[in-house]
Amino acid sequence: MSTGIVFHSLAALAYSCLALTLWRALASGQPAIQAGRLVRLGVLVALVLHGIALQQSILRDEHLHLSWSLALSAAVWLGMIVFWLESLIIRIDGLQLLLLPAGAIACLLAAIFPSTQLIAHAADTSLRVHLLIALAAYGLITVAALQALLMSALDRRLHFPSESAQTKQGLLSVAGRLLDAQPPLLAQEQLLFRVIWVAFGALTLAVASGSLISLAATGKWLPFDHKTIFTLLSWLTFGVLLAGRHIRGWRGRIALRYTLVGFAFIVLAYTGSRFVVEVILQRV
Repeated sequence: MSTGIVFHSLAALAYSCLALTLWRALASGQPAIQAGRLVRLGVLVALVLHGIALQQSILRDEHLHLSWSLALSAAVWLGMIVFWLESLIIRIDGLQLLLLPAGAIACLLAAIFPSTQLIAHAADTSLRVHLLIALAAYGLITVAALQALLMSALDRRLHFPSESAQTKQGLLSVAGRLLDAQPPLLAQEQLLFRVIWVAFGALTLAVASGSLISLAATGKWLPFDHKTIFTLLSWLTFGVLLAGRHIRGWRGRIALRYTLVGFAFIVLAYTGSRFVVEVILQRV
């Protein structure tokens, strides 16, 4: 068993234990979730384990290795780091109950599907920088999508209070208490657009650096393949959203829909296609 699998398994266990602790506290009827120092320290420990797992899996034998599962794992890890830093500034504890299970699932998938593809020309510094920027954009967009889902559920709860009043027991009641513990929707929307702005900037840099690398290697600005098409569609989606926000004041449901569509495109750009090739078609 490789070191990367071991540390991914340990990180998955750490994320799962933290998520279970928070869910049990919420299910016990506590009015709000207050992530104290111990919880933040636990998340930091899980992030360190996760980071070691990625380093051992991606930078192995002085070569660069990637796969759909490692790309997903790295994206979630970067997104978790952004959340952890944001949580020091603004109270967004409820988002942990989505991010921690996401981190556990991503680490578990990386441990179950450890097969990787050797990246050609990995010694090239420009390629390494491009991959780092692309993964950073992917991670930020992942966090934005998870927060958009949470905000969508909160928006529905605010607009349909009669449905909320009928969920007295069971998992729906726990989910209701989770939504009640969230920060105001306006504060979450401001945080969401800050993340989207940074993600759009990183995605723009990823497209630009990828174009320069492609031009130097093949003489073409961009290869005409599914990864390029879906990446450009994601970039265009977020660009339209930010332009609409600036010009027409877009917010609420329209912003959430654009965020989720942009996330779907970025997933299809790499993780979805590589999953089909490596797992379903059994090809590398």
